[in-house]
Formats: sequence, C-alpha cells, structure tokens
Amino acid sequence: MTAASAIKSILEEQINAYRILLDLLEKERGYLVDINAGKIEEISKEKDTVVMRLRLLEEERIRLMKKFAEDKGAPTAVNLEELARQTGDTAFSELRSSMLSLLQRIDEMNKFNGVLLDRSIKYFRTTTSFFTSFTTQLPRKTGVLLSKET
Repeated sequence: MTAASAIKSILEEQINAYRILLDLLEKERGYLVDINAGKIEEISKEKDTVVMRLRLLEEERIRLMKKFAEDKGAPTAVNLEELARQTGDTAFSELRSSMLSLLQRIDEMNKFNGVLLDRSIKYFRTTTSFFTSFTTQLPRKTGVLLSKET
C-alpha cells in the first residue's frame, strides 16, 4: 500500500468517526432537551471513546503525511491540497471538503449543546433554590409522637 492510499484510507476512517461523533451530538441534544441525565452520561462516555479514536487516527494521518513528504523529498509535511496536487488524485480534495464540512457541523452542534447544558444547569439550580427556600422557612420543631394502643 502506498503512502497516498494509506492516507486516503485513514481520512475515510476519520470521516466515518466524525459522522459517528455528529450522530452522538444530535442524540445528546435530544437528551439535553428532555433533561435525561442518565442518557447524557452514556452519550458522554461514547463521545470520549470516539474522540480517543479520532486522536489516534489523526496521529496516524500526520505520521503518514510526513512519510509521504519524506518519500517525495519535501522539507516539511504536506497538507491535503498539496497532496491532491502532487498525486493528481481529486479524492483528497473531496475528502478534505467532507472533513471540513463535518467539523463545522460538529462545532456548531457542540456550541448549541453547550448552551442547552448551561440552561439545564440553571434550571436545576433554580429548582433546587426554590425547594430549599421552603425548607429554611419552616420552623423546626422537636417533639414526641405518642401512640395510643387500644
């Protein structure tokens, strides 16, 4: 397998992982709206796993890009646009475009979910404060409860 085809394979895996992350963020949005803490925690664990996989894929992509540059005698690593130009393979430009689009959607979804999360936290704090206000206003009485047997 050539370095270029290995890079293409890694990019396709990254795009699939980013799609999975986007799906998880969409599910998270629904759970945040429903205020389903258990499901939000599950999604958070799944997101951590996907992000770890994406980090590993990114490290491998960088390694392969450096290897490609070394094989071509380039002094520094090349980017995807340069890779497409050097190989003449338009698939790299398409993969780059797909990845940028996914990353933008993920960023937007993540920001929106952050807003929902902040609102959920405010809701819980307000609700907790509301109920706490009742407990502090009630006089605390001690006493004895008598039972009468017949």
